[in-house]
Amino acid sequence: MSPTPLEALSFEAALEELERIVQALERGSVPLDEQVRMYERGAQIKAHCEQKLAEAQLKVDQIVLGEGGQVSTQPAKLG
Repeated sequence: MSPTPLEALSFEAALEELERIVQALERGSVPLDEQVRMYERGAQIKAHCEQKLAEAQLKVDQIVLGEGGQVSTQPAKLG
């Protein structure tokens, strides 16, 4: 069974897979070539999670408190 494409993984699903990889690597119960493959997948998942967090941060940054305490959103200023 091939791994789920990163684009299809939610942040939570990616984090769960990363945790499973770390646990397997810590146990050392897999052959070296499999450890290398798992490490590479883990690095890809880490980058995917960082991207998801950055996207979420951008959305949060767009929420503003207006006059009279009203909450609204506005486009984030990029640059």
